[in-house]
Amino acid sequence: MVRQAPKRVVVKLGTSVLTGGTTRLDRAHMVELVRQMARLHQAGVEIVLVTSGAIAAGREHLGFPELSDSLASKQMLAAVGQSQLIQAWEQLFNLYGLHVGQILLTRADLDDRERYLNARDTLQALLDNRIIPVINENDAVAIAEIKVGDNDNLSALAALLAQADLLLLLTDQEGLYDADPRKHPDAKLIPEVARIDDALRALAGDSGTSLGTGGMATKLQAADVAVRAGVEVVVAAGRRDGVIERLCRGEAVGTRFLPQHSALDSRKRWILAGPPPNGSLQLDAGAVRALCQQGSSLLAKGILKVEGQFLRGATLVLTDPDGKPVARGIARYGASEIEQMRGIHSSDIETTLGFSHGPAVIHRNDLVVL
Repeated sequence: MVRQAPKRVVVKLGTSVLTGGTTRLDRAHMVELVRQMARLHQAGVEIVLVTSGAIAAGREHLGFPELSDSLASKQMLAAVGQSQLIQAWEQLFNLYGLHVGQILLTRADLDDRERYLNARDTLQALLDNRIIPVINENDAVAIAEIKVGDNDNLSALAALLAQADLLLLLTDQEGLYDADPRKHPDAKLIPEVARIDDALRALAGDSGTSLGTGGMATKLQAADVAVRAGVEVVVAAGRRDGVIERLCRGEAVGTRFLPQHSALDSRKRWILAGPPPNGSLQLDAGAVRALCQQGSSLLAKGILKVEGQFLRGATLVLTDPDGKPVARGIARYGASEIEQMRGIHSSDIETTLGFSHGPAVIHRNDLVVL
């Protein structure tokens, strides 16, 4: 199927794509990828690039030194490699009269609402000035507690941040198969996915390469986040001829994940992309129906159980009676207050607590159904 090109595309390039499975950046292939992105840009498509390869670039620049496997060594390589990588992208895009602007992110930049909005504004300013944003995780300073963890998930968060139409996860594999193609030669490519479920996650396994931090499992995680926000996702081989332009035309290449609903507004994108949950609320079946089918707010009467210690404004996971996550949202009350409120009518909140922040524990404007 050939379709009109999307307006804004996030292109994620894995280390395996940039190195071709070697220990060096494959600049000849990087030129080809830039050529495709430049042609799309000239045609009016806004491009955001999420690039891996900083550590590989650092190793290459330093002459492949013998180093320990410590965090400090990796951060040192990333610190050296980031400058080399951004310089390479700047030189290549300059061949087509385009400039790049680097954005380095950590999880902390996305967890905090104000920092999230600042990052979004910077991204928008770059796009408004026809500059290609080049995003990577700030590996030189990030520790485990503030890392997104891999550039697949970072690219999904970037797609939400950029309010993109399409996310391309380009890798060393053709897409998602119904079995591990390395072990099963007769494995078949899955061309389209309408819903990501546990059976599909089991297919992804832990496939990956030693050169990068992501495998097919992380690509499914990334796709799951993006499609929930209304972003279409494609996983495809990054070394296929013309792959970026072909995917933007809607050609049947790789595995395409269909968006689950229309695009979310900015606040709900942040709820989905931003801070990890501080706790959870278990709901009864009636409350689940009200949230998922009627678009209602969460009321105290439908809450069965409160888990975690959190304050007002915390991000929470909402689960059904069996513990399955059904939504995420921002609480208008703290854990101790919700514990006192659960099961009561909204009209009794002020009598119970001595005050009220409103009838909803989580208002529908602060809630994303999963």
